[in-house]
Amino acid sequence: MSKVALITGITGQDGSYLAELLLNKGYEVHGIVRRVALEDETHRLWRLRKILDDINLHAGSLESYASLFKTVIKIKPNEVYHLAAQSYVGYSFEDEFSTLNININGTHYLLSALKELATNKTKFYFAGSSEMFGKAIETPQNENTPFHPRSSYGISKVAGYHLTKNYREAYNLFATSGILFNHESPRRGFEFVSRKITHGVARIKKGLQKKIKLGNMSAKRDWGHAKDYVDAMWLMLQKNKPEDYVIGTGKKHSVEDFAKKAFDHVGLNYKDYIVIDKNLFRPSEVDILLANYSKAKKELKWSPKITFEKLVSDMVENDLESLTNLKD
Repeated sequence: MSKVALITGITGQDGSYLAELLLNKGYEVHGIVRRVALEDETHRLWRLRKILDDINLHAGSLESYASLFKTVIKIKPNEVYHLAAQSYVGYSFEDEFSTLNININGTHYLLSALKELATNKTKFYFAGSSEMFGKAIETPQNENTPFHPRSSYGISKVAGYHLTKNYREAYNLFATSGILFNHESPRRGFEFVSRKITHGVARIKKGLQKKIKLGNMSAKRDWGHAKDYVDAMWLMLQKNKPEDYVIGTGKKHSVEDFAKKAFDHVGLNYKDYIVIDKNLFRPSEVDILLANYSKAKKELKWSPKITFEKLVSDMVENDLESLTNLKD
């Protein structure tokens, strides 16, 4: 009998890659989506278009305990991957209230619903973030590095992490957190700096745009590919005992490095096209985030496969191809 998996955030970058991975492993895959997504498949479900006929989508909201409880009780999943969140850090400074409300309450509602399942054998994955470390006291960061978040998004993820840990300890739930560092792909949202760069590079190469406005170019991040990282999520729930894991590449690159690599790919000098916009700087910056993923390497036998260079080139090529298809 197939395992049943429930994914929140299935329409996003990570959710779509995870759904494909689980289908390939023979799972019955369910996803919770907003009702508006079901009514506008073209724009809101584009990442899932190749697998729409193979998955089961349920209308629900992270802001509604009733809808989450109803779905959990109905499908009785073996594994739940909680990926949905207001995940754009920049926006979290503009609307702290909805970021905290959706991210914290959504996690709490889902954990509470799982606790009510009679079997109580469902395994739960919470999508943590390197933004939880924020102004870290050590580099690289591991599972024991203290949290010092610098945004309401980071704060909401720290709260979700502790909720997950509390339900694990208080109610004996198999509940684990993956503290994932920056991970990108051709499916990344356009609001994120990585996609803003690669999409801008493609448009400039095609003569559709002249400049890209960026903020803090010196911020350093540990960038990996989302396709690698969903493998790690799955591996965490195959363990006999729930543990928390840091997932990253152990290599750091600045935003400037990313931009240079993207422009190099199309034979252009990034310095000719980047404009620094002070309005794009965060009120409280995070200078460097770098993963020590040795625990995941040892216990999960996980390591990233896709290099930074391959990641950037894939994203640029995808954006170039998309623009070409638009013209056609």
